[in-house]
Amino acid sequence: MKKILVVEDDNTIHKFIKEFLEKEHYIVQSAYSGTEALTIIENDNIDLILLDLMLPGINGEDIVKKVNKTIPIIVISAKTSSKEKAKVLLEGANDYITKPFEKIELLARIQVQLRISHHQDKNLKYKDIELLEDNKTMKIQSHKISLTRTEYTIMRELLLTPNKVITKTRLLDLISIDAENCDESSLKVHISNIRKKIRKIKLEEYIEAVWGIGFKIKE
Repeated sequence: MKKILVVEDDNTIHKFIKEFLEKEHYIVQSAYSGTEALTIIENDNIDLILLDLMLPGINGEDIVKKVNKTIPIIVISAKTSSKEKAKVLLEGANDYITKPFEKIELLARIQVQLRISHHQDKNLKYKDIELLEDNKTMKIQSHKISLTRTEYTIMRELLLTPNKVITKTRLLDLISIDAENCDESSLKVHISNIRKKIRKIKLEEYIEAVWGIGFKIKE
């Protein structure tokens, strides 16, 4: 069972998250201050951290900077400013969800981060596609394809769950960390550029558009 550390000083929210995650069969550790959180992180094997930013003692932003980057951090905060989100993500947080939030969204984001963590530092493979972690390139059969940072982010997300549709919203959330002014049109441009690069190697469609929802790797 995966162990999640909930760092939240609001008792009501903390209890809500803890009880929900335990029903989903996670082990939950609790911290109500930044200082307490760091002590737990140093002395226990934590798989994922749910982190509020406004905490007594050490604040959430400082915890993000201090924590080993192999432990995924999902920030849960009432701060909705894009600048605040970008700052925390660039400093090392893996995801950001604003209060109030739906349980189903929180659970999905946790599952995604745990899945990514499981694949960390490993190349992703599906059929004849391989995504190379070290040099951020894609290989089809024996041919290597150079990708931009944004293209790599898109392909990594698609290949993590090749049989599932990744929503446009999810992809936009991810690539907005790498590029400014991201919208649905720019996402389509990035997808189109990836397809063009693949076609130079092999005349086959690898990315399938699911109308009105998002994209997936074609089976």
